[in-house]
Amino acid sequence: MTTSRDRAARRTRGAGQRDGARGAPRTLAEELRGRPDSALELLLRARPDLLNPVPNDLTQLATRAGTRASVVRAVERLDRFALQVAEALAVAPDPCPYETLRDLLTGDPDTPPEPGAGANAASHAPPALSPGAGEHPDPPSQPGPGPSENPGTAPSVGPSEGAADNATPTNTIADDIRAALPHAVATLRRQALVWGGDDRLRLIRTARELLAPAANRPSPTGLGPTVAEATAGMSPGRLQEVIAAAGLPATHDPVTAVAALTSLFSDRTRMAALLDQAPPQARAVLRKLMWGPPYGSVSAATAETAAAENGVGQAPSPASGPAGAPQAHADAQGEPAHAASGPAPHLRWLLARGLLLPAGPRNVVLPREVALHLRGGRAHRGVEPVPPPLAPLAERRPQVVDSAAAGQAYTALATVEELLTEWQSGGPAVLRAGGLSVRDLKRAAGALDVTESMAAFWIELAYAAGLLASDGEADERFAPTPAYDEWLRLPAEQRWARLATAWLVATRTPGLVGGRDAKGRTLAALGPDLDRGAAPEVRRRVLGLLASLPVGAAVPADALLARLAWERPLRGAGGADAPPGDDPRSRLARWALAEAEELGVTGRGALAAHGRALVGPSAPPEPTRTADAPTEQPGPAEQPIPTPTPAELAASGAAAARLLAPLLPQPLDHVLLQADLTAVAPGPLERHLSDVLGVLADVESKGGATVYRFTPTSVRRALDTGRTAADLHAFLAEHSRTPVPQPLAYLIDDVARRHGQLRVGAASAYVRCDDDALLAEILADRRSSGLRLRRLAPTVLAAQADPAMLLERLREMGYAPAAESAEGDVLVTRADAYRTPPRSAPAPVPDGPPVPDETLLHAAVRAIRAGDLAATAAHKPTATSGDDEAGPDAAPSQATDRPAPATTAGRLPRTTSAETLATMQAAALTGSAVWIGYVNADGAASQRVIAPVRVEGGFVTGYDHTADEVRTYPLHRITGVAELAEDSL
Repeated sequence: MTTSRDRAARRTRGAGQRDGARGAPRTLAEELRGRPDSALELLLRARPDLLNPVPNDLTQLATRAGTRASVVRAVERLDRFALQVAEALAVAPDPCPYETLRDLLTGDPDTPPEPGAGANAASHAPPALSPGAGEHPDPPSQPGPGPSENPGTAPSVGPSEGAADNATPTNTIADDIRAALPHAVATLRRQALVWGGDDRLRLIRTARELLAPAANRPSPTGLGPTVAEATAGMSPGRLQEVIAAAGLPATHDPVTAVAALTSLFSDRTRMAALLDQAPPQARAVLRKLMWGPPYGSVSAATAETAAAENGVGQAPSPASGPAGAPQAHADAQGEPAHAASGPAPHLRWLLARGLLLPAGPRNVVLPREVALHLRGGRAHRGVEPVPPPLAPLAERRPQVVDSAAAGQAYTALATVEELLTEWQSGGPAVLRAGGLSVRDLKRAAGALDVTESMAAFWIELAYAAGLLASDGEADERFAPTPAYDEWLRLPAEQRWARLATAWLVATRTPGLVGGRDAKGRTLAALGPDLDRGAAPEVRRRVLGLLASLPVGAAVPADALLARLAWERPLRGAGGADAPPGDDPRSRLARWALAEAEELGVTGRGALAAHGRALVGPSAPPEPTRTADAPTEQPGPAEQPIPTPTPAELAASGAAAARLLAPLLPQPLDHVLLQADLTAVAPGPLERHLSDVLGVLADVESKGGATVYRFTPTSVRRALDTGRTAADLHAFLAEHSRTPVPQPLAYLIDDVARRHGQLRVGAASAYVRCDDDALLAEILADRRSSGLRLRRLAPTVLAAQADPAMLLERLREMGYAPAAESAEGDVLVTRADAYRTPPRSAPAPVPDGPPVPDETLLHAAVRAIRAGDLAATAAHKPTATSGDDEAGPDAAPSQATDRPAPATTAGRLPRTTSAETLATMQAAALTGSAVWIGYVNADGAASQRVIAPVRVEGGFVTGYDHTADEVRTYPLHRITGVAELAEDSL
């Protein structure tokens, strides 16, 4: 039944129309030649692997578009509905009219829903396949190789499904399918997966092989082989018995017999009449197989009888049936008269009429035509023509979202700074296999007061931003890079922008840390095998979907995951054993949402204003797709998301920083000193104040305010940097809004009075002090026995330990020694910092070739067009090529008088050196173009059309129509030359 909507759709699908009277394309290459340059650019943008390297001509482009690796990548990028359309084409006749494809998706409009779906079956509709009255519809399977069933019950064949699930699509879904189908077909055409006019749609052969049902690869449609495929090994006699049992007249050969049986199963009226005669249990068997898998297994006794009756030999076959297809048992051992000698009556009825066909010694299969009849002509059980909605929306005030995200952004900066400060005086060692040990990861998590997974995220983020790297020494360790010092000098908003842009394009995936690789090895932070090429695309797509929502709106994570799964159903496939939402793409999306929240890109689940600026211009909404006006432009989810250039990243980062700056708290120049030897910083501190206070005191707690505690050790640490007690008093008085408490002043004076009394130098090591009583005290202390001290003079002790160990042990004993140089001066030590040599940030590992820019696309299309012109231009064949084409017995006139296309022989032209030189000189004199074969210095052969301008010194200079520029070619690299026919250019 054709509606006005369908007629309008056919009128608007002009890009794919081919009138048979005007000559339909016979190959994909011919159709590509008829496409405009803009269509070729869309193809190359959607499938950038076709550009590596640039094809010589359109024939090579079509060939490359049909290779398995390229087709797999293209199919993986299809959305769910486009993939379902391709799957329907894979089970449809080849070529397939548009109306047939539409009916495979919407179902037969004249077929009402099955019983239980709210409608009564018409007389011509297939009969219901539910068990008869008083029968149990789904008996449980019994143990043993051939599950038994009670008499009068439906056999347990295939998955049990309710009648309501088998109903045809509602009018709303059917209308959505009709509205979305033109765009889906245009998408497949645009990506060169489908070609031909609407009356002859052809799925390219490689895609058909990938998507069509096979014994070792079940199809998502759940359909089995056709009658012709399933009866390929059946004897002619058995075929005649089948068509006779089905009520068909006898034929003279197997081909017509198979055609007659196929015609019967495809005729809805005759098929309905045949099924009206089926026993109830036979209809139940068909019903259980109709939605797939189409294979069922039978017991050994049943299999032998069925194989003998159907003329199938006992060839070896897996007892479990086709790989990957769960087997359903079709035996009925509860039948008293036939349990041991053959199949149950209802199975014999199906096998005799070909409604079930043998698929091996113990397997039967439901033919595709029978399944389509039972389904009402539908290829898929459920069709999803429109993407799942992003709902329900949680509306939040934009100010709340921005404030929450800004607070988290400030926390992110503090966390990264704290991590690198912790590692700057001696970071963790690098494992022999690369990466961070589990112990060091736990230690970092404890220092940052976060979980190990979040610690891995912050470590990987610092590494991606180029702030952290290994030093490359013999005893290799991780440490901050010189870029960290530059990063610290930037304003807070610019520091955040650098972290966020690094995260956005990084392919390293911290969520994998702690998991296992393919060889069972634990994946370590900062180690190998953490790159996932799809991670940046998933992050940008997740943020793009959030950007498409109203400002301040958030949606549940499951809604985002459902949309992503619809957009890339094959990319997210995790296998049959993977639970829903646990496939690789869903895991990447969950990690992206969590990391965006931790980094401050989102706040309370909604994208903040600076997050929108970071993503850039939000993706345009999905174009409206109606049958009256199907769009010819690709949607945002169809095209691969291009990796932003460094300039684009810098621009988006700067825009995000400008929006974030007013939301971040301003650095403070003061603290609040308290009598309990603590200082409270009510906010972020200025860099100088924070650095000095970090040496003078220890951080006790963090949060909205940071609490510092002064201890003798921390004060001694400040004195070690060269400051005096007066300097510390002045510093605290200057930066405290409260008076300096007396206990703190006493603590500083007391530590300063004892600091430096003991001097440690290198002998091996010695201790010098003007107070000989203090040295005697140290000698008498049992804790100093390990240092093996002895008195050299009243004020000098010698030790058999190095100065660093001696300093450490004396400080542990409660003293405040100071190191001195060979000249006797106090050595000033600073609490800073070891840095690695200059290191660059790790380069992302792309997922396939990059998306080409407009300049490359224009140049590539021009080169392909020019190369195709050279390959297909009609030329006057040379004597050599003419002889090859006409044959050895052809007359000379037959070889030279007729023009021949370049593709006739399929090879480069061949002429002698003298003929090449003469033809080139003649073309230069007349200003005409010639067709040449050329082999470059790398041995690559190509065909070109050039207009010679000058021929001298063994070189020819001319305008190359293929390259669209003037070039010079050595004559000795030209394999041959031929004049073009007058109407070639």
